[in-house]
Amino acid sequence: MKKLFALLFLLFNSILFSQIRGTVTDVNGEPLPFVNIYVENTYIGTTTNEKGKYELNYNTTNNVSLLFQYLGYKTQKQSLNIASFPHEFNVVLEEENLQLKEVVLLNGINPANEIIKKAIANKKINAAKTDKFEADFYSRGIFKVKDIPEKFMGMEIGDIDGSLDSTRSGVIYLSETVSKIKFEKPDNLKEEIIASKVAGNNNGFSYNTALSTNYDFYENYVEFGINMVSPIADNAFNYYKYKLEGSFYDDKNQLINKISVTAKRDKEPVFEGFIYIVEDTWAIFGIDLDIKGYRMQQPILETMKLTQNFSYNKDSKIWVKNVQSLDFDAGIFGMKFTGKYTHVFSNYIFKDNFEKKTFGREIVSFADNANKKEDSFWQTNRPVPLTEEESYNYIKKDSIQTIRESKTYLDSLDTKSNKFKVFDIISGYSYKNTHEKWNLSYKGLLDFSSLSFNTVQGWNLDSGFSFRKWNDENGKFTSINSTFNYGIAEDRLRVTGTFYHRFNTINNANLSITGGSKVSQFNENEPISNFINSISTLFFKNNFMKLYNKEFAEINYGREIVNGIYANGKVSYENRHSLFNTTDYTVIKNDDLYTSNDPLQPYNYSSGFEKHSIYKASLSTRIRFGQKYISRPNGKINIQNDDYPILSFAYEKGFGGSNSNYNHDFVAARVDYNKTLGNKGDFSANIRGGKFFNADNISFIDYKHFNGNETHVNFRGNYTNAFNLLSYYTHSTNDAYIETHLQHNFKGYIMNKIPLINKLQWNLVGGFHQINVPNTKPYQEFSIGFDNIGFGKFRFLRIDYVRAYQNGFQGDGILFGLRF
Repeated sequence: MKKLFALLFLLFNSILFSQIRGTVTDVNGEPLPFVNIYVENTYIGTTTNEKGKYELNYNTTNNVSLLFQYLGYKTQKQSLNIASFPHEFNVVLEEENLQLKEVVLLNGINPANEIIKKAIANKKINAAKTDKFEADFYSRGIFKVKDIPEKFMGMEIGDIDGSLDSTRSGVIYLSETVSKIKFEKPDNLKEEIIASKVAGNNNGFSYNTALSTNYDFYENYVEFGINMVSPIADNAFNYYKYKLEGSFYDDKNQLINKISVTAKRDKEPVFEGFIYIVEDTWAIFGIDLDIKGYRMQQPILETMKLTQNFSYNKDSKIWVKNVQSLDFDAGIFGMKFTGKYTHVFSNYIFKDNFEKKTFGREIVSFADNANKKEDSFWQTNRPVPLTEEESYNYIKKDSIQTIRESKTYLDSLDTKSNKFKVFDIISGYSYKNTHEKWNLSYKGLLDFSSLSFNTVQGWNLDSGFSFRKWNDENGKFTSINSTFNYGIAEDRLRVTGTFYHRFNTINNANLSITGGSKVSQFNENEPISNFINSISTLFFKNNFMKLYNKEFAEINYGREIVNGIYANGKVSYENRHSLFNTTDYTVIKNDDLYTSNDPLQPYNYSSGFEKHSIYKASLSTRIRFGQKYISRPNGKINIQNDDYPILSFAYEKGFGGSNSNYNHDFVAARVDYNKTLGNKGDFSANIRGGKFFNADNISFIDYKHFNGNETHVNFRGNYTNAFNLLSYYTHSTNDAYIETHLQHNFKGYIMNKIPLINKLQWNLVGGFHQINVPNTKPYQEFSIGFDNIGFGKFRFLRIDYVRAYQNGFQGDGILFGLRF
């Protein structure tokens, strides 16, 4: 009954606060969604919802001319004599009668091609008319699922906060925002979100912003995770075929050309559908285009549909986008996903120039109490009425939230999940206090997810305890963890403990204190994982992982100093001693011997390095030039500017060593650069250099070690942070070095143009890797391979052919990679 009253209240508010409202249908009475409705010669407008309902906030009781514009239908102009509000007015739109005069092709000229050529020639002029503006912006997003299993990969999914019905389907996300924006091409944005609403979260802030809605077809490329080629790009004729479907006159007697857009080659990043071009000005009148998921290299996505409606103001003589909708369908493992985003731009004010400092690094901010607006605000400021499904979802989710955030409900859930069973001693146990936002966990005696094998410890696995406490509102987070690692062949238990505290999510200030005893790889970057080492050791008798024992204590503090500059300081004490093989166990028996645990002497089984201790202090910083950010009341979201590289600097000092020869100084720098080059793929560069001082006789542990790979597999995806065929420790240095990694992923750019081959949808990838150290020839690797290998929606394989050179050819090999 409460839900019924709430729904009636929403409907009453809708009636009370609507100014001009009604329904738009076709001649058969079918509702028309996303009809562009605006006051003539203004930028005051709205759109219909999925059920054809519209509401236009217009406060003048006088004659008003409304335009109803919908792609494929005749634009209708209606003069309303409004005496009082609310004023109800329903409209029936007729399909457009396209006129296609008999065209005589002269010398094979396609009339659609001529129109597109003129649109391309005039796009800079048309784009410049809307390159600086202020506007009101509204965004609504809804995300639905269908056929969601109760469990996935052994994990309980539940009802997703009450979103799923008995068929395991429902709306799992619904949100909307109202904001004011200032925009200057190509990418200057200043947005203040006035109101934000998330179904089922009365303290939530929507992630809907104008930031990701600028799909500008006057540009050569439209970004959808991959750069899609615009139908009026400079090189569009290399990618598209065009057909003039017909022409019609709008209400202002302007001739509009409807042009069909199809792909020349199916697998390329192209659109498909219709683009509407205004005769004489050659401006865009409307967009109705589909995107196939495989063309975006997003195989889980099936289709995406983008529509844009433009309105015309005879005073400014500008066609401007005021309604945009984006629909998508996706699916995997039998689960279905659908979504829709609606964007409305209104009350445009076009600018010749903005004042200095209008645009800065902060691009999105929230007004005070943006998430606390009353229903009355939304009824008067929401330009697109809610559907019954959306209204009900808000009521349902808010009701569920009230219940599920109550202490009684949370305590009852915790009581159920906190029940202790005898088998939990082996499998693990967790105790939760959800209302107070903390929990305790015990990993169990047999944490098989941690099980691994190496020749020092034999089979080994972890157990441990952890405590977590968090605060969603201010971003504070505290965790205390302990890990007990036991090596069976070595018959030794090692224990480490960690305290971590994040102070906030604005500058992400954090403090960690760690200490204990553990086995460590000589290369602290751990170039070979426990899983890969276990496989290579047990099945191929290649024990690549080289380990030593480290007893240590460490304190670390880091935070963002100013926007784009992050600093980190660390002080540690380490006591180290050698470890030796304790087992020769293998699954597949052969006569080969395991190599020793000495990284430089594979057959030195008896002696190790001198036991020693050392203190180390380091300071590092990372600089992201041009970094912009979104300010949220509960955090800061940084947005990297890929026009600039990321610079990193570090200084480390080793001091207080038990052997003074181990004291040293080390400086390092790093440049990371990633850039999308139009539709020709992604280029990545990682260049690092460093120099040791007073380090002639330091411990081998403190050398600079390079991330090698002798396993011919790469499961980490670190192709610009590692070598493909390099031995793990052969090039380690205590002098100077320069390390270079370059990669270009063509993202289908070449492969998509080759008949038959393009059906594979593989991406060509090229790479180069190099090490320069004093007194030796550079080590180099050249690679060429294919990414995005797989079938259907499952494309997780990469294969590279690699050739290595150092003072001549050193060898070659095939590298297999997995990515998910």
